[in-house]
Amino acid sequence: MALAVIVPAFFGGKIVMNTPIVNKSGTTSNTPILEMRSITKTFPGVKALSDVTFQVAQGEIHCLCGENGAGKSTLMKVLSGVYPHGEYTGDIVFGGAVQKFATISDSEKVGIAIIYQELALIPEMTIYENIFLGNEIKKNSFMIDWNETIKQANEAIKKVKLSVNPEAKVKELGVGKQQLVEIAKALSKNVKLLILDEPTAALNEDDSKNLLQLMRDLKGHGVTCILISHKLKEVVEIADSVTILRDGQTICTLSAKKGEISEPALIKHMVGREIDNIYPKRAHKRSDEVVLEVKKWNAYDPNLGRDILKDVNFNIKKGEIIGFAGLMGSGRTELAKSIFGNPGGYHLKGQIFIKSKEAHLSHPHEAISAGLAYVTEDRKGDGLILMQDIKQNITLANLWEIADRGIVNGNAEIKIATEYRSSINIKTPTVEQRVSNLSGGNQQKVSVAKWLFTKPNVLILDEPTRGIDVGAKFEIYTLMNKLVEQGMSIIMISSELPEVLGMSDRIYVVNAGRITGELPIEKATQENIMELATS
Repeated sequence: MALAVIVPAFFGGKIVMNTPIVNKSGTTSNTPILEMRSITKTFPGVKALSDVTFQVAQGEIHCLCGENGAGKSTLMKVLSGVYPHGEYTGDIVFGGAVQKFATISDSEKVGIAIIYQELALIPEMTIYENIFLGNEIKKNSFMIDWNETIKQANEAIKKVKLSVNPEAKVKELGVGKQQLVEIAKALSKNVKLLILDEPTAALNEDDSKNLLQLMRDLKGHGVTCILISHKLKEVVEIADSVTILRDGQTICTLSAKKGEISEPALIKHMVGREIDNIYPKRAHKRSDEVVLEVKKWNAYDPNLGRDILKDVNFNIKKGEIIGFAGLMGSGRTELAKSIFGNPGGYHLKGQIFIKSKEAHLSHPHEAISAGLAYVTEDRKGDGLILMQDIKQNITLANLWEIADRGIVNGNAEIKIATEYRSSINIKTPTVEQRVSNLSGGNQQKVSVAKWLFTKPNVLILDEPTRGIDVGAKFEIYTLMNKLVEQGMSIIMISSELPEVLGMSDRIYVVNAGRITGELPIEKATQENIMELATS
């Protein structure tokens, strides 16, 4: 029999209680808090969900896995009211009652809260303003009780183990702490079911561990969690149950109690086949020709008022993949941007040599002309124009190739985009599909195709597999191998050490704006990389 537990939460400016959902042993109840029955959701020309059944027990951490485009986010948008009742068929049963949500507010009223990968915080507002935005604590019908707001915000951030001043602005926090503010905001609405969509995608290892521990703590206090994640190691570590979707259909639900959850099992069910080696091997055909060399490279950021790169030296040879490893904030992305025409506006000092000739790259256009390409880590913010179609995005960085006197040749644009769709397997019925309608993995392929169309000699990939599933990762890795076998050189920046070790020929480690080590792949381990990254 489940015991009642007292769960502090905030609603209407007063502390209220949640109902019991864990038993004496701390294990989850068999009673479902959520059932989604025969959910079908169709977009024009695409059936995103087909008769999906999904059940979550009270008090468990339930992971939702599947390849990009499998329907995970669509299912959660149905659950949270983003897609209102009437736009899908099937039933949502929550707390024992059939629910018909018309808006997100409707789902929040019954205790469902969702936190997306792209955080819904307002950077210029304070932490306490963000926590109670839309759920203000009022003295009367017209006036907000700011003192009580700050007091309760302070209590909320303590619950998520966040040690900050609630009067600080959100923009002053790192991504990991912003995630905790989002969770504090959810707790302020008396949440019973918390949905987290790729919460650790942009976090470093320590922040990821802290967030997973917080989920365990919330579970212990009676909050049920649904976690969407492509980090299968984390799924295996934390999940009580895992439901896997593929092509908009429920494939299976696995149980930790029964010993069914493992990375190989998850991969097999997600992609419909076993992948023996997620990092495909290639024949090493590197030459000794150095295609890019950077010497004594320094960068000063006038906005931060400090040096961000200090005496950096590195090179890359033809047909080689070099990995850049390091903690978030170490300077890896700043290094990539500074050599790619310096769009960040840093004050630079040092030398760049391209095929032994010194180059002066003061603008990204000059870098492109010199044979460099840069696939940003933020594909949605900086890499793609989401409201434009695939063909427009693919040709964007090299329009002059298909333009005559400033007029784009539409037929040539379609032909080129169609060729890239085929060659790198962008899953879409037409290149005139909006990029915003694609899955994360296919968006990433469009971002890569955009830069391949510039015909680079050196391709810089910044976090190339962030937020994409294991099947799409394998396709990206296979494409990387194909490109270097054709003579291209690739610089890969990644926060995932297995990825750096699995794909690189050499590894440079960056720490506080300096290169602290260069490791041949034969001598590289996670341990010596982390030692160089933190020393």
